Formats: sequence, structure tokens, C-alpha cells
Amino acid sequence: QVGTLLFDQVEEMPLSMQDQLQSILDLADRLGLQVADLLRRKESEFRTADDLPDLDDNKALAEWLADHPKVIERPIVVDADSGRAVLGRPPENVAELLS
Repeated sequence: QVGTLLFDQVEEMPLSMQDQLQSILDLADRLGLQVADLLRRKESEFRTADDLPDLDDNKALAEWLADHPKVIERPIVVDADSGRAVLGRPPENVAELLS
């Protein structure tokens, strides 16, 4: 049986800032992406941000995302058994993870 964790409302995760930072870095690593690839670039909070760090600085950007969780691409689905993760858009990504 495949177990999954669904990260759809990151802003509700009861984690310390350090834990949030580490979770974002870990998710990017599991996805095989840079932290910048987790950005919802059409989100107004991203487009109007005046405190956005260098998009090539994974740690600084993860810290920024911990403060601006609405900008994180979602849902992110993690297979609890294998540790593999996929972005849930398009939905076919989740079907492939679970097959």
C-alpha cells in the first residue's frame, strides 16, 4: 500500500521557521528542482514582492518562501514509502507516482 502526504496548505503547517526552511529545501531536493522552480510566479505576492532574494540562492529563497507560503507551487505529493515527490499539477504526475 502506498502512503502519501499531501502538502496543499503550507501556511497551516505548525513548524518553526527553521523546520519550514528545511522542509522547503527537502521538497525541492525530492522533486529534483531548484527552489526557484517551486514559485508560483503568477501569484500577485510574488510579482509585487520588494524583498525577493536572488532566485539562484536556494537557501535565501527557501527562507523567503517560509515567510510567503502562498507563493509555493502546490499541491506537492510525497510518497511516504519511497520518499519520492511530485508536483500535483498536472494531475497525471500524481497518478504516475502512485502507480
